[in-house]
Amino acid sequence: MTIEQHVSLLRDAGLRVTKPRLAALHQVAASPHTTADQIADGVRAQLGTVSKQAIYDILHTLTAASILRRISVDGRGAQYELNHRDNHHHVVCRRCGRLEDVPCPKGEAPCLAPPSSHGFAIDEAEVVYRGLCSACH
Repeated sequence: MTIEQHVSLLRDAGLRVTKPRLAALHQVAASPHTTADQIADGVRAQLGTVSKQAIYDILHTLTAASILRRISVDGRGAQYELNHRDNHHHVVCRRCGRLEDVPCPKGEAPCLAPPSSHGFAIDEAEVVYRGLCSACH
């Protein structure tokens, strides 16, 4: 994605366009499934000193605005990717932890429905496939 596209994402969400937010978006776009620490390192490499709290605030804001998608698998730290609203899922290697995107077999959300919705209006299902990647198999 270009800087102009990142600016549009922020403005369309009603958010101020700031250098740290743009740098964080650039990091996530360049390296999907990245951690907050990796994003912080990349932002600091671009801008210099940025506090860890500022990075967490940016990630929280961008996730709340549905610009980023937060992924948390098997108790590991959160990883972030751009929210393309494409309803994809993830596959994770049980040995090395590699995480990859997997297209949704149904193609539309929610792709699964629980036997009982308990009164909820279900609009999304997250699926995580687990196994061994080709390098670990």
